[in-house]
Amino acid sequence: MTWTVAPEPFDCADAALLRRDYYGEVAGRYWGRPATDAEIDKGLTGDGAELLRAPTGDFLVGRFDGRPAACAGLVLVDGGTAELTRVFVRPEFRGTGGGGLLLAAVEDRARALGTALLRLDTRHDLVEARGLYAKHGYREVPAFSDGPYAQRWFAKELPGGQGSAA
Repeated sequence: MTWTVAPEPFDCADAALLRRDYYGEVAGRYWGRPATDAEIDKGLTGDGAELLRAPTGDFLVGRFDGRPAACAGLVLVDGGTAELTRVFVRPEFRGTGGGGLLLAAVEDRARALGTALLRLDTRHDLVEARGLYAKHGYREVPAFSDGPYAQRWFAKELPGGQGSAA
């Protein structure tokens, strides 16, 4: 059983289904009940996904034995900073190492784009995600955004990125 992670268009069939599953899970956890298809459709409308392609970002899909199993987005903020977004591993693939491989691939892609700092915001209730970030060197930082679902903020310096000391 092996993982692969590679950039894919955010709107290709597999990526679109992963983004849909991501939104369904985070919305459902927030509301305390499963999100309906109509709520997922509404949430994905105007969600800024168009930033997940060059020149403003990228989107990566993780595959477990060829099956789409995970995703993560990258949005360039300025010359040296990018934001990590839409990090998701389908529940049946959690605990197989895919989350760490996904983060490593996003960090490599961010470095290739000249990023020295990768940051993200998340919610209090997404404890698995917060644990993943902490395990892979992301540290809590002061708030840098004020979105309605931003409750915790993390960042990681990327050695080898533009403006880094490495």
